[in-house]
Amino acid sequence: MNPSNTLRVEAPASVVWQSVCSQQDLVNDSGVVVWLDGAQVALFYLPGMEGKQLYAIDNHDPQSGANVIGRGLVGSIKGDLVVASPIYKQHFRLEDGSCLEYPQQRLRVWPVRLNEGLVEVGVA
Repeated sequence: MNPSNTLRVEAPASVVWQSVCSQQDLVNDSGVVVWLDGAQVALFYLPGMEGKQLYAIDNHDPQSGANVIGRGLVGSIKGDLVVASPIYKQHFRLEDGSCLEYPQQRLRVWPVRLNEGLVEVGVA
């Protein structure tokens, strides 16, 4: 865990931070799903990575129509951190939500941070 218990990210000044769970609810190197303003958001916590360690991405798989992205496997393809959809195995970049196999598919991403033991997701 981050020694200061705080992980800050850059986000537009208009972003409002909303607490969605505690840092203890996160699972290392895996996903958990939270509810945020009517959307399921998959949180991926990668504490062993340099730089950014926490990602928030849409849980809805556009190809299957199922809410399963939070159950996907995290990996790296050509230097990009990705999550593989559990159903059809297409890969989405955690950083921007783009799909490697189907460029027309994209998942929504949110700014996310750890703040004093809480996970906060930025909403506009």
